[in-house]
Amino acid sequence: MATVTSTRPYHIIIFGASGFTGQFVVEEVARSAFEGPSGSLKWALAGRSRQRLEGVLNQAAETLRKPELRTEVEIIVADVSQADSLAIMCQQGLVVLNCVGPYRFYGEPVVKACIENGAHCVDICGEPQFLERMQLEYHSRAMDSGVYVIGSCGFDSIPADMGILYTKNQFKGTLTAVESFLTIHTGPEGGCAHDGTWQSAIYGFADSGSLRKLRKKFGHQPLPVVGATVKKRGSLFFSKEIDQYAIPFMGSDPSVVRRSQRFLYEGHQELPVRSNTTTHLYCLTGCLRSVTQRCYIVVLLMRRGLARQENNQLFPEFFSFGVFTKAGPSRKQMEGTSFSLTFFGEGYAEGLDPSQGRPNARICTQIHGAEPGYVATPVAMVQAAITVLNEPQFLPIKGGVYSPGAAFARTTLIDRLNRHGLVFSVKRF
Repeated sequence: MATVTSTRPYHIIIFGASGFTGQFVVEEVARSAFEGPSGSLKWALAGRSRQRLEGVLNQAAETLRKPELRTEVEIIVADVSQADSLAIMCQQGLVVLNCVGPYRFYGEPVVKACIENGAHCVDICGEPQFLERMQLEYHSRAMDSGVYVIGSCGFDSIPADMGILYTKNQFKGTLTAVESFLTIHTGPEGGCAHDGTWQSAIYGFADSGSLRKLRKKFGHQPLPVVGATVKKRGSLFFSKEIDQYAIPFMGSDPSVVRRSQRFLYEGHQELPVRSNTTTHLYCLTGCLRSVTQRCYIVVLLMRRGLARQENNQLFPEFFSFGVFTKAGPSRKQMEGTSFSLTFFGEGYAEGLDPSQGRPNARICTQIHGAEPGYVATPVAMVQAAITVLNEPQFLPIKGGVYSPGAAFARTTLIDRLNRHGLVFSVKRF
């Protein structure tokens, strides 16, 4: 099994660069190339089709007005179904940015190839089953080879995970619980997401039972509970904090946050912050609110087996009421879309014993950024990779399979994100 070595031709290899999200990751790497080790980032594109990858390079060169990209960036042909090609790809890079999903079908061969060939792996997966299974099955192997496998480094779930760490660091005392609310703002052009995100979601919801079985295999002991019980939320409820109705968040954030809090408690004896799976919420503005609530109904049907998975795959636009399409959002739609993620935390003021009485102090923080799926996600993914390259001394002492909060708690990732438009701020104490 190979270990990570710095004598490789590329700092970063973008695998799946010709996919819908991959093309935006390419543009973000090109923008951030000056932030690499010694001020220069050596990088390459990888995927099944050289022709399509050349097309992505040409488009990035034109969009960014960087004609040099056409000749300076190399192309590697690699296919997720061909282990030898993945091995050759991984042997050439320090960090592989894996943009090929759904990860439950295509992610494991990349993780395996990275570990066996000494390349760190960063993905943007929002599928809890995949993320937790990789931790269960590959954590020890990754530690042995000194490889960091860090999942969910896009909008799922860096804002939620790092946002709780930021809130905890800003809180004057002991933070014990956080409730977070997501608002997506769309412009006059409206907004939508790509079909690939929809596919990942429907398979995840249809197979939620296997996730419960998987979690039993970890044999985790319950984390300590301090402070008031986190309020249980129904499928639709009115929130006084935001003065509107909300629905539970349907992504991987709650799972990722729990993994980070467990790591920080077991590895660093930090009191865990509770963030219940029903407390990370969708609150949408404009027409997107009504269609997303209808999508939520479809998801509930899927979880009960009443909507066939194959139909959702073939007709994502119909079944999602236009929120997910095979074409994805236009650049104009992206320009008019932004998000804010607001955290309401509570805990105990400095000098008070968290085991005594009820919480007596509160804090409100917020993360604001551009369109989440194809602007904020590439920024988060690329900055995660650059952090791995530039700050290895602040990562967990060995390799392993980690969530973002576990991997980056001691790094400057939040500062890097701030400089790239994902702005963390304290709203009030």
